Amino acid sequence: MLVGIDASRAGRAIRTGTEGYALHLIAALLRRPSGYRYRLYFDQPPFSDFPCAELAEHRVIRFPRLWTHLRLAAEVTRRRPDLLFVPSHVIPFVCPVPAVATIHDVGYLWHRSAYTPLAWVLLHLGTLQNARAARRIVVDSRATARDLTAHLGVAPEKIRVAYLGGPDVRDVTPDPAMSARYGLPARYFLFVGTIQPRKNLRRLLEAFSRVGQGKHESVGLVLAGRPGVGAPDLRRRAIELGVADRISWLSYVPQEHLEPLYAGAVALVFPSLHEGFGLPVLEAMARGTPVVSSNASSLPEVVGEAGLLVDPYDVEGLARAMERVLDDRSLRDRLTHAGRERAARFTWDGCAAEVERAFADAI
Repeated sequence: MLVGIDASRAGRAIRTGTEGYALHLIAALLRRPSGYRYRLYFDQPPFSDFPCAELAEHRVIRFPRLWTHLRLAAEVTRRRPDLLFVPSHVIPFVCPVPAVATIHDVGYLWHRSAYTPLAWVLLHLGTLQNARAARRIVVDSRATARDLTAHLGVAPEKIRVAYLGGPDVRDVTPDPAMSARYGLPARYFLFVGTIQPRKNLRRLLEAFSRVGQGKHESVGLVLAGRPGVGAPDLRRRAIELGVADRISWLSYVPQEHLEPLYAGAVALVFPSLHEGFGLPVLEAMARGTPVVSSNASSLPEVVGEAGLLVDPYDVEGLARAMERVLDDRSLRDRLTHAGRERAARFTWDGCAAEVERAFADAI
């Protein structure tokens, strides 16, 4: 069976969550001896070390506007695969073959302020298009599966959960050169993700200001992620709380630089209000970094008992969890060990196997 894949997001040289998901999943699909053949569609030439395989045909089809709904649709119509898979975007309006799509989450329904009005409308329309047009929908977690059924009316039997994979579990040591490059303090908490309201960073700043009293005044907070809607308000709030000089705003950090940042952190703190999966917590656990996480949406599915789960609306509870990790070496050691064991359960090969089952169901 020939499976066409919209690989436009996977071919980007600079990758955030959805681009990384598409890249790692496609690479895992190509590695599996499944009998599927693949045709990958790109809107521009992929970066130089994009993973290739004998069964993968690359098709670069440039187009200036509406690439998905005009150019990709025309290509799929003219040279039809048996199935189209869209891992990180939207199914074309005209799609003459069965389709499978990934919907990562529907958190935008509750957090409109994280998007411009146009971006919100486009995201909603794209999600509705995938929910309507796909024969099968792949989701990152059971939480997203429940949301799709409850809020978009998607039949449960149409959905397949395929947990994301993470990096290989291994020891990573702090890199003094990297710490100097980013101006990091000796001890710091780390957050990784887009700086936007649903990440709950305002409450993280408030919790951090309480942790920073007394003996922990030298501890820093490192925020690694592109600034989104509301980022300037967070900077002003940090000044009001008196912690601006202890916060490092790093913006986007390349994946190869994140590893030593994880390794040097006291803990990853991830108090998000809504996640389809929460890849940073898995990345942290794989690197042996203790995790303090929200107990909202999908995050308990990923963290399990390998991290400290807190109510994302409880600032005092979040501050206490951060202080516990700072003060208790045995707790940090336990979370490091448990996190590595937990992270080893999540693999891209396992994710690809579930996606292949969605392919089979869709034909």
